Amino acid sequence: MTNEAEAEIATRVRTIALAARQAGKSLAAQPASRRSAVLLALAHALEQPATITELLAANHRDLEAAQAESVAPALVARLGLSASKLAGLAEGLRVLADMPTLVGRVQLRRELDEGLVLERVGCPLGVLGVVFEARPDAVVQISGLALASGNAVVLKGGAEARHSNHALVALIHRVLADQGLDPASVALLADRQEFRALLDLDGAAAVDLIIARGSGEFVRMIMSSTRIPVLGHAEGLCHLYLHADAEPESAAAIAVDAKCSYPAACNAIETLLWHRAAEPAASAALRALAEQGVELRGDTESLALGLGLGLPMIAAQPGDWDHEYGALILSVRRVDDLDAALAHIERHGSGHTEAIVCRDLLVGERFVEAIDAACVFVNASTRFADGYRFGLGAEVGISTSKLHARGPVGVEGLLSTRWVLRGSGQVSATYGPGKRAFGHRDLPTGQS
Repeated sequence: MTNEAEAEIATRVRTIALAARQAGKSLAAQPASRRSAVLLALAHALEQPATITELLAANHRDLEAAQAESVAPALVARLGLSASKLAGLAEGLRVLADMPTLVGRVQLRRELDEGLVLERVGCPLGVLGVVFEARPDAVVQISGLALASGNAVVLKGGAEARHSNHALVALIHRVLADQGLDPASVALLADRQEFRALLDLDGAAAVDLIIARGSGEFVRMIMSSTRIPVLGHAEGLCHLYLHADAEPESAAAIAVDAKCSYPAACNAIETLLWHRAAEPAASAALRALAEQGVELRGDTESLALGLGLGLPMIAAQPGDWDHEYGALILSVRRVDDLDAALAHIERHGSGHTEAIVCRDLLVGERFVEAIDAACVFVNASTRFADGYRFGLGAEVGISTSKLHARGPVGVEGLLSTRWVLRGSGQVSATYGPGKRAFGHRDLPTGQS
């Protein structure tokens, strides 16, 4: 690419970012009821027959191209839209619209002295730059969260979903315009070159936070390519551990849901660990998984168990314990005890979601305390690790980092805070040792 072409791209992206910032300021200044009205209007639009036909036609073009290019099945699964998916997106938008507003919400009110009151108030981050995989439903989820939190957003989706993404953003622009708001608050970048230019922005045009969804390698590459703070949504290498006292029926049901309900999801399990005394539970889980067509890759002990059950299994390779399949493939390993399970997860886990099946709740609590992950579940499927299921309305991703936000990132994770002090002419020199003392009296926030 020539220097002239690069300069042209940089200018175009800077213009997009500046327009997003201005539109975002206007959006943040709107009352909560206005932002909720936009979300409800978008939900309504997603359910209209003409809209559904338009979106599914665009998605069909993407699916045809993916199949022609022999794209991996896991990616194709993420790529597909359907009427039921669109209905689910509409429901998520309504949940967001009904949530109490966090923008402008007073989190703390403290009287420093008579007539001198300090408040900590929730406020939008500003402009978000979000790069995500070929999953077009993420366009609606991310845009909905941005609108609800008063943030502008600049999107870069996977190239495989280009037609779907363009159709969805065009719909969002129509709704914003119909509601009297600037469509520039939701922007879509065309290609990787434009996203690279976004990472290089500084000054007034810079975005405030990059949210990167993808592999750990991809997230690290983004972090090393920009001075903008990056919130990473990395691998979902999740485990399910069956403890010695795991009840077989429960173990089987949870294992099947955690692996088979959506194998391409980042919260699907990739490894099943079972205690050496949990053979009944492991047997029930392996039978149920095999019935669902899951390819089982086991260590020596798991292969022996599978052979005794008459199940097809293959030998796991060393790299299997670190692989996110995103498909109906599962690694299976026997461990000697809880400590061995914890050690395996610490070595191979991605810090996303880990789960245990057990009857002894003390064991469950020990698992919770020992696991260092964004989500830790006891006797529940890892598939619950989701912004919608958590009651967040949606999510921009599941953060595996430990700064700012962790786990499913909803509206709260897209907000910062600021301090507002209202006085009556006070000066700081009045206060200190031997002078006037601060009262530091906490007051009701007036928020329910």
